[in-house]
Amino acid sequence: MNFFTETWNWYIAGPLIGLFVPALLIAGNKLLGLSSSFEHICSIILPKAKAAVLNYDVRKNGWKYYFVLGILIGGFVGNFIMNDNRVAFLPEIYHSFSGMVKLFTGGILVGFGTRYANGCTSGHAITGLSLLNPASLKSTIGFFIGGLIYTWSAIYLF
Repeated sequence: MNFFTETWNWYIAGPLIGLFVPALLIAGNKLLGLSSSFEHICSIILPKAKAAVLNYDVRKNGWKYYFVLGILIGGFVGNFIMNDNRVAFLPEIYHSFSGMVKLFTGGILVGFGTRYANGCTSGHAITGLSLLNPASLKSTIGFFIGGLIYTWSAIYLF
């Protein structure tokens, strides 16, 4: 049982995540990624006339609800059942109205950005690279460059 409760090294967890991509593709003809869940929710919330513009098949992609639900349940089990070191759900700074507004605004911007970029960072870096997609390689390089610029500018400016 210690194998499941201890932190896995990168050389174990990384290949397992990488092997999950082709396994999902082979077993269910599905691509790993969460950013399309934003599109899925929008197609349900928007009126039928506006949702038709998305050209999105809700029935075909309904499995993504279960995928997101599994991630939430897995996070709960990992944090509260299989872990002695509890992690706070959110830092204290977000326990206010302004913190909730920041989280909501950030979530909307990230959701829009991932659809605009045709995928999120993990979608491009994990799924796209494992499928040898050149656009995903460019995106991943751009994500890393942007992250480095932000990190180093935050260190020197703040």
